[in-house]
Amino acid sequence: MRRTPALLSLGLSATLLASLAACTPGSSTELAENCTPAGEASDAVSVAGEIGSAPEITFESPLTTEATERTVITQGEGEAATDGDVVTMEYSILNGATGDEIESSGFDGSAPVQFTLDAEATYMLGLSKILECTTPGSRITGVIPPAEGFGAEGIPDLGIDGTESIVWVIDLVSIADEPLARADGEQQEVAEGLPTVELGENGAPTITIPSGEPPAELQIATLILGDGPVVADGATVTVHYTGMNWQTGEVFDSSWERGEPASFPTSGVIEGFRQALVGQTVGSQVIAVIPPDLGYGPQGGTPDGSIGAEDTIVFVVDILGTS
Repeated sequence: MRRTPALLSLGLSATLLASLAACTPGSSTELAENCTPAGEASDAVSVAGEIGSAPEITFESPLTTEATERTVITQGEGEAATDGDVVTMEYSILNGATGDEIESSGFDGSAPVQFTLDAEATYMLGLSKILECTTPGSRITGVIPPAEGFGAEGIPDLGIDGTESIVWVIDLVSIADEPLARADGEQQEVAEGLPTVELGENGAPTITIPSGEPPAELQIATLILGDGPVVADGATVTVHYTGMNWQTGEVFDSSWERGEPASFPTSGVIEGFRQALVGQTVGSQVIAVIPPDLGYGPQGGTPDGSIGAEDTIVFVVDILGTS
């Protein structure tokens, strides 16, 4: 359903990407006492340029550290990020030993990266430490030792071995509002001919496909109308969803069954699903009947065979948040 976020090319997983060590938001003095401190290594990283633009990063290599260090270059405003928050950031990563850039996102015109902070991360713990207590509009640098970075194995494909520290420069763009638990708007009248939807106690839908052939064109209907922010094209959304194959009546994917919502950019899903999300409001529930040409037909169906190249699919989606 979605493309792999940029950071995943580094071998990180969605659940381990970004985590946040415990920190209580408060005044700048309180934050300074509770957050990962600056050190000789992080202070040695020189960053030029305005926040939001590509930084010019210089330091004398090799740059190493025994513990993760964090220096605030530009202090933003508002409440700091805490565990469980969904943050959007732009970043550059460099090899501390060589000074070579490993990866950049957002600064080069690509989309910023969004992920959920997790205080229990065991991989890339240093990223958690440099993000903790950061406020929107901040630019920070961090230097992370191997033990709290990519580990003893490093990432050989990217030229990082298990002895090299890594340098991050991060602009924290925003912190998303806490996602809803389920669609919470007003019930809407729905035209006949679409699949019917019954909701369980937890909001999970049971979808019943009507008899007959599926519609040839994309069909989108609002089942519950929320009053939250509008989902913009290219925005990242947090949703609960269930997908069903019209031809077989079988559910092929469901975040409700997994027990947790999913977050992804609208640009990273099949076209029919994207159209069903863009322009909708947070708090809404929508149903989309997607013909194969806007679904998995162009891909020849799914690899597991649950959706064929000529199959129509149905999604029921609760839109829980966007940023």
